[in-house]
Amino acid sequence: MLDSFNRNISYLRISVTDRCNLRCTYCMPECGIQAMSHDKILRFEEIVQLVKFAASTGVHKIRITGGEPLVRKDIVKLVAQLAAIEGIWDFGMTTNGTLLKRYASDLKAAGLQRINISLDTVDPEEFKKITRLGNLTDVLEGIEAARIAGLTPIKINCVIKQHSNELHALAVKEFCITNGLEVRFIKEMNLETGQFSVVEGGDGGDCARCNRMRITANGDLKPCLFTDLHYNIREMGIKSAWKAAVNNKPACGSINMSNQFSNIGG
Repeated sequence: MLDSFNRNISYLRISVTDRCNLRCTYCMPECGIQAMSHDKILRFEEIVQLVKFAASTGVHKIRITGGEPLVRKDIVKLVAQLAAIEGIWDFGMTTNGTLLKRYASDLKAAGLQRINISLDTVDPEEFKKITRLGNLTDVLEGIEAARIAGLTPIKINCVIKQHSNELHALAVKEFCITNGLEVRFIKEMNLETGQFSVVEGGDGGDCARCNRMRITANGDLKPCLFTDLHYNIREMGIKSAWKAAVNNKPACGSINMSNQFSNIGG
């Protein structure tokens, strides 16, 4: 399905929760956030219905995000349901990796194909400082579990301040080279000021080529990460919300005052 700028919308990012077991400095305040009430969170059947409709319009790539998606109860069951949808042939998840050791094998068996793992440093003390609650060992064990399970290629998402020559970024790059991982450097973004750039090693942030839609955990379909535009699938129905989001997808991102990274999935 083409938007008004002739971009083919073929990718849907699905935030399944706004909750997270970490408090990364660039994503959440130390005290956490006011989480959405359970009745506002999309049920699995609603997510499945949306993906089925999206697939019928030409979406073939989906990615589960959060918050931290692995804190969503029965997430493996949702993965299995989504993997069975005809037309979806690129299926990934973005996670902080801390729970991946527990879930990697089951996720692969359910139909998840590949994984992106957030890792901003390989220094244990710096990792604790950035995440406030995290343990680097958990992530490293999660990466190994993903490798054993076959959730490949494993891509590492590394947030940087200005450039990929920063000390911690260079260490992450070396770690990835040594361990056969792909690394992507993402310059720290700011939704309220519209600060974003093209991902180094990926295609995010390239507005002219953007093929993405996003659904928040409470059902807001968003045509762009950096916009306040949203169309709720519960209020409007899936078909009407999808059509409105595609038709109103902006040429380029601007600002987003209505979301946080914790509830839109980055």
